Amino acid sequence: MQGSITPNTAISPESITLDHAVEAGHGEHPDLRVFGLIVFLVSEGMLFFGLFAAYLTFRSVATSWPPEGTPDLELLLPGINTIILVSSSFVIHQADHAIKENKVKSAQLWFLATFVMGAIFIAGQIYEYQHLEFGLTTNLFASTFYVLTGFHGLHVIIGLSLIGTVLVRSLKSGHYSSTSHFGIEAASIYWHFVDIVWIVLFLLLYIL
Repeated sequence: MQGSITPNTAISPESITLDHAVEAGHGEHPDLRVFGLIVFLVSEGMLFFGLFAAYLTFRSVATSWPPEGTPDLELLLPGINTIILVSSSFVIHQADHAIKENKVKSAQLWFLATFVMGAIFIAGQIYEYQHLEFGLTTNLFASTFYVLTGFHGLHVIIGLSLIGTVLVRSLKSGHYSSTSHFGIEAASIYWHFVDIVWIVLFLLLYIL
């Protein structure tokens, strides 16, 4: 016998390098799931950009905007809704910060607060729809208003679904930690996107 290592048990330099890369995890390499989420949000942003461009085009060619006879939009409720939604972005950021410090309970509470604030926003939007003095087909302004706010509202509902899913999964011990928190990070990034889009919408529809 010339040694105890046989050809079948020999370790190549390539396998050592591969094993080291696997053990290193995501600490030295970017998480491609986050990159994929960002690419998805860029595509969603382009959809919203197209809707914004259409709205601005309609507005620029119209002789009056909104068309004569269109009731004025109330600012109080949408303004309160805007404050709530923008504030929720800071709240969910605290959840992301908490989980990176391995404070799971704190992250859960911040996520729950964000969920409640998002639900209040949707409830406020539904209330506004019920009390608007124009419908979807009243005129071009009304149609674009409902399409823009409705499409954004759908994204808020999707965001609430993500947050709710994260909350349920966080109940499993050890599911999220300072080293494993993609779900929390992804939901946070998505929620920030929803908030930014709403700020643009609010300025276009209610202020400018």
